[in-house]
Amino acid sequence: MYIALYIIIALVGIILFLALIAPKSYDVNRSVEIAKPKTEVFDYIKYLKNNDTWSPWARKDPNMEKKFTGTDGEVGAISYWNGNKDVGEGEQEITKIIPGERIEGELRFLKPWKSTSDCYLDVEEVPNNGTKVTWGFKGNNKFPMSIMMLFMSMDKMVGKDFEEGLASLKTQMES
Repeated sequence: MYIALYIIIALVGIILFLALIAPKSYDVNRSVEIAKPKTEVFDYIKYLKNNDTWSPWARKDPNMEKKFTGTDGEVGAISYWNGNKDVGEGEQEITKIIPGERIEGELRFLKPWKSTSDCYLDVEEVPNNGTKVTWGFKGNNKFPMSIMMLFMSMDKMVGKDFEEGLASLKTQMES
């Protein structure tokens, strides 16, 4: 009886310790330089419907169900998707636009698990009339997911997808 109690106390202690040291947040982003003027790039990426032309997830399930509500390219516009196991189900809403500089949004994942993250696209002018685009998302790791993040890396899970998407955007914008 005492042994079982000690085991339970030890397990609770280990879980509490892991929860204490686990990462509480994440911020994954990637950047690319595009040989096009900043205004042209910004005016293209602010539209949620245009995301489908360069998003790596659109290629993972070209048959996914898509719905759009609101006025695309403006605060309050929502893109909903429901696809295969590679893309899941969720929606993205534009929550803030700083004209010519930044687009912020909220990603609400419904499947395979519920979570919410903030996403963003930043644009800045670089020499020779080019544009640097930074695409990222950030959020908080809630318990027990925070403990799982001790053994997984959000950067490794989605960083490659961001790189692929930005490379596709660059190719598309420069062609």
